Amino acid sequence: MGKTIVRFGLIAGAILSAMLLLTLALTDQVGFEYGALIGYTTMVLAFLMIYFGIRSYRDTVAGGQIGFGRALLVGLLITLLSSACYVATWQVVYHQFAPDFIEKYTAYEIDKARQGGADDQQIAKMRQDFAEFAELYKNPVFNIAITFIEPLPVGVLISLISAGVLRRRRDPATATS
Repeated sequence: MGKTIVRFGLIAGAILSAMLLLTLALTDQVGFEYGALIGYTTMVLAFLMIYFGIRSYRDTVAGGQIGFGRALLVGLLITLLSSACYVATWQVVYHQFAPDFIEKYTAYEIDKARQGGADDQQIAKMRQDFAEFAELYKNPVFNIAITFIEPLPVGVLISLISAGVLRRRRDPATATS
């Protein structure tokens, strides 16, 4: 199981990391909204490796059979490894190349709220909330946890779907005792 998880987890992690770098590099051109759309679309595409990883495990390691639980475990482990790659990439990018990311994102959200008709009191509250978040984000454990939460739900959902689609048990009628 280990080789399958590592192979497909690293492929998905490489896709996630590459697209994170590309999207971040293009943020000024595409904006935060389209950047998020591109990011989550990429996560879905990268996490297709979960499906292929479970299928590979079922067909090459498990003799063509796999239960839902084992398939889900394989999918979740691929999710964890690829998400860890994503988190590691973000940590390097954030601390080395984009330490002003939170400030830029705050300015974007405040500008969007103003355009949406937010009054000065609402804007002041937003500034306070973002300032508190920025302070929390300086804590590496909090930063890593928040970053990990971005791809994790997508990977869990795709793991559940893939495990359901790919489960295959031996037909009791053809089984020999």
